[in-house]
Amino acid sequence: MNKLIIFLVPVSAIISSCSFAIKDKEQRDNRPNIVLIMVDDMGYADIGSYGSEIPTPNIDKLAFNGLRFSQFYNTARCCPTRASLLTGLFPHQTGIGGMTNSPKGEHWAEWGTDGYIGYLNRNCVTLAEVLKDAGYHTYMTGKWHLGYHNKDRWPLQRGFEKYYGIIAGASSYFKPQGKRGLTLMNKALPPPEEGYYTTDAFTDHAIKFVKEQEDNNPFFLYLAYNAPHWPLHAKQQDIEKFVGKYSMGWDSLRVQRFRKQVKMGLLNAEWGISKRDERVRPWSEVIDTQKDSSDYRMAVYAAQIFAVDYNIGKLMKTLEDQGELENTLVLFLSDNGGCAEAYDEFGSKPFTRINDPDFSGAVSYGIGWANVSNTPFFEYKVKTYEGGISTPLIAHWPKQIKSQAGKITHNTGYLIDIMPTILEVSGATYPEKYHQGQSIHPLEGKSLFPIFKSGIGDEHEYMYWEHQYNCAIRNKKWKAVKKLNDVNWKLFNLEEDRIESNDLAAKYPEIVTKLDETWYEWAYSHQVLPKKAN
Repeated sequence: MNKLIIFLVPVSAIISSCSFAIKDKEQRDNRPNIVLIMVDDMGYADIGSYGSEIPTPNIDKLAFNGLRFSQFYNTARCCPTRASLLTGLFPHQTGIGGMTNSPKGEHWAEWGTDGYIGYLNRNCVTLAEVLKDAGYHTYMTGKWHLGYHNKDRWPLQRGFEKYYGIIAGASSYFKPQGKRGLTLMNKALPPPEEGYYTTDAFTDHAIKFVKEQEDNNPFFLYLAYNAPHWPLHAKQQDIEKFVGKYSMGWDSLRVQRFRKQVKMGLLNAEWGISKRDERVRPWSEVIDTQKDSSDYRMAVYAAQIFAVDYNIGKLMKTLEDQGELENTLVLFLSDNGGCAEAYDEFGSKPFTRINDPDFSGAVSYGIGWANVSNTPFFEYKVKTYEGGISTPLIAHWPKQIKSQAGKITHNTGYLIDIMPTILEVSGATYPEKYHQGQSIHPLEGKSLFPIFKSGIGDEHEYMYWEHQYNCAIRNKKWKAVKKLNDVNWKLFNLEEDRIESNDLAAKYPEIVTKLDETWYEWAYSHQVLPKKAN
């Protein structure tokens, strides 16, 4: 592995004045710290530096002093994204092609192939495992969602030195409890006392882990927020900042966000905005009482993102005070597009579940606002259209991202590229065997580090997706999308039509044929096809 980064990144000799002791840096390992921050169910357009009106000054500071990607992709769903992010593989190769097993049981095993066992298998290694072997400290706080029932599937058993958070996929923000409760290291914790909030606690424990470190080795921190995933839970003082600000409605807000995206150079004005979801009424046809309740839902959602931002600010201030920020690579992204899944699973009294500390189920902001979250794209979480798989990616690293600082790159990339990027900047070595001699799948991605340095990188010839029968493949400007059991693909030219409004399949059948053949070659070789679809 190329370890040139060790010579390129000198440690800061400046000792900042602060209230706590700074670690002795005389014998400092010069490799960078790595902070990987993932938010949950946040759309492409939900932070200021990607078009939002929600104030996110701390995230935006990372963006405007780092590098933003306009075409970075996740896998459209929480646990497959986490599996791919941590391993550098396609999620099916790790065993999480569908969903992970949950507190309800190991139901995904019924798909019948190794790509769907529902937890990380032993033919993959995590970033934590690789970096720990390379001398990094490895910390994680937040949402795991990569294996529930057996502790052998938990963070400490997959390379993390310290862990605090929720093993399951969702919880109450105020009072995680029961099967959706909190874990410190491998021990279950009692429900927290009043005043608790997951976003604060995950950040505070991340800061604690960093401050407790006594030696001079670099650290890897994976901070996986559950926000802004349902349920709608936010602190009252944060909600009050946003109530009434969404009375303009979803139609006007989508236009406002798109204009901002075009002005900052993220998107092309000629693409326009995808059509309003056919299930959503024009805002002008929504009655006043429903407008008020919809405004409130979006206010709570905005407050959840606002809380993520000021907590990231706390973490960055800690790193700055410790003299670590200059030599820390920070990556920020979302696990999938905005979520149109659940408005209220209880139906009759939707507001009773908002901010109910004893509730951890599905109450959310609704399809109209999810449409806003994914501005200007089509579709949502789970789907492999742009609205489901497009994520902000911000890379911030003052010592290395200099010529590209403040810029937007239109290079494409996706989750399998994170592992090789981190391997390059850390000098760590990816193994051929691990877990007592188990063969490990070769890496699938390409390092993004050349893009960080110069804005130019080696892009993938083909990019592939599949989740719950939603299939997609991209070859440069061409992208094809279909449901697995459908015969026909839809074809889009993303250079001219990233909102996927003009199906060109009938016009270019030869391109469709090539993409179809290539996608199935990948699917058969990467454990993608579930037993039902064979």
